[in-house]
Amino acid sequence: MWNDFDTASYGGMIAETVSLKGYNGDTINAYYSRPLNVQNCPTLVLIPHMPGWDEYCREAARRFTEHNYAVICPNIYARFGSGKPADVAKKAREEGGAKDETVMGDVQASIDFVKSQPISNGKTGVIGMCSGGRHTFLAACTLEGIDAAADLWGGGVIQKEEELSPARPKAPFDFAENLSCPLIGIFGNDDRHPGPEEVNILEEKLKELGKEYEFHRYDGAGHGIWYYDKPMYRQEAAMDSQEKVFAFFEKYLR
Repeated sequence: MWNDFDTASYGGMIAETVSLKGYNGDTINAYYSRPLNVQNCPTLVLIPHMPGWDEYCREAARRFTEHNYAVICPNIYARFGSGKPADVAKKAREEGGAKDETVMGDVQASIDFVKSQPISNGKTGVIGMCSGGRHTFLAACTLEGIDAAADLWGGGVIQKEEELSPARPKAPFDFAENLSCPLIGIFGNDDRHPGPEEVNILEEKLKELGKEYEFHRYDGAGHGIWYYDKPMYRQEAAMDSQEKVFAFFEKYLR
């Protein structure tokens, strides 16, 4: 996918913040990017990671739009107020994090939104990194209208009882039987959350259930393989895994 375009072709997009009716009818804001002069476009819901509804999420949305995907990234932290992403994320952590219930409501609203747009081809994928990867797995097991899902180093899919909380009352792993779409997972073998053992357990469960999935693991890489703004970035693993994610979505959404 990288540099796989005709230099004579037209390229254009629009990216903007929009209002969305999320969980329980709450008004939240969302970042919505889509290509111009394209019809029958596959759509994606990008779930923000714990660093917040930040600049990286916006850039990730536009990266997919460069490849003719309409992408919406809901601000799942909107209920904690507004301000700089790091400040809002800090407040969210102090208050126990975004509740699974509200995040799933916001994601379902985002799915419904992009599917209803004239540009949509009717197929929608969900993708998330870090805590957004956890939310992606939970969404793929509990929400309607998802055709493919990408869990990128999602920690907390498997949780011990003592790790549960009012915001996260049940582990996404417990819903694995209800996984309703193909899943791709990207993981670093040096990651601790999730560690390789957790990824093994999840893979064995998906095999046992006969689910359609593909996991890709990278030696010498830990958490946040794609985050070029952080020391955890791993260029070779990042580019290879991004190609795999694009190919996955092309297969199931295009």
